[in-house]
Amino acid sequence: MGKDLCAQSTRIPKSQAQAPQVHATVDKSRILIGEPIQLMLEATVAGNAPLTWPALDSLPHFEFVGKGTVDSTVRPDGRYYRQYLTVTSFDSGTHAIPRLSFTVGSKRVFTDSVRVEVDFSKFDPKQDYHDIRDIIDVPNPYVKWIAWIVGAVTLLCLALAIWLVGRRRLLPGADGASRRGQPLLSPYDQAMRQLDELALQKAWENGPVKTYYTQLNDVLRLFVLRRLGIASLAETNEELIRGLRGVGLSEQAYASLAETLRMSDFVKFAKYVPAAIDNEHHFGVIRSSVGHMEQIARDVDAAQEQAMLAAAAAGGSGATVGNGRGDGTMTEKNRRQ
Repeated sequence: MGKDLCAQSTRIPKSQAQAPQVHATVDKSRILIGEPIQLMLEATVAGNAPLTWPALDSLPHFEFVGKGTVDSTVRPDGRYYRQYLTVTSFDSGTHAIPRLSFTVGSKRVFTDSVRVEVDFSKFDPKQDYHDIRDIIDVPNPYVKWIAWIVGAVTLLCLALAIWLVGRRRLLPGADGASRRGQPLLSPYDQAMRQLDELALQKAWENGPVKTYYTQLNDVLRLFVLRRLGIASLAETNEELIRGLRGVGLSEQAYASLAETLRMSDFVKFAKYVPAAIDNEHHFGVIRSSVGHMEQIARDVDAAQEQAMLAAAAAGGSGATVGNGRGDGTMTEKNRRQ
């Protein structure tokens, strides 16, 4: 046998085969201190006789390490129960697992005690004692790679920064002017150029209609931001419609522009597909709205300039405006008048 099974069981004569039978066995009869052993409890009862399992809270000289569940199976000679328990001992010497009590119906049945010898591990008393050693520092094999990794990451970050700067310089208008160094277009001229490009490309026929309305919307938003000073890029179309109410558009022009902006939302978010004639109509609304707002802004600028000239003339002598030197030299604006 591979295991040294030490079992003590209650012997039942053949004439009393139906009497309950209980067993307690261990897989080792000799262990070292702290070594676990497996204790198996078995019980066989006839029919459906009620069985009360022993309450195993503690065992003298032994400690429970683990307790398994009680399994049961039906056999020809009755119902069979089994449970595995893991125990150990820290007391040297020969100890016995005591008799365990099972109750079958109104009758108590005991297992025999199981003997277990607990001993120390073998050692040579003639050998010297080994002193406790200090903590040994174990070298980290990856330390030598840290400098290389840091250097590689630094080079990658530097290369990425150089690439981003170069890419920004190559983008049109990234520095506020064109690549040829020409001055930045006025808000109105830039909007008209972008609308002319859309018209030349016939974007409403040759591309996704959602992209076309997004481009129209962006042209208007950028013009409103640069020319009127309205923070339109961070607003929804409904917020933009409310913000444009007070810029001076006529009721008809304002209503047409509001309809076009709402149509842009329908196309982008509701996946609405307008007719081709509607696409051209909304293009014309954006172009005319930009023209109307540009004219309104120019009128406002002219009125402000006239007010400034009138105020300067009222504070000066005659039609001249002092230049801070008291010599009566006219400014460039006055010469244009």
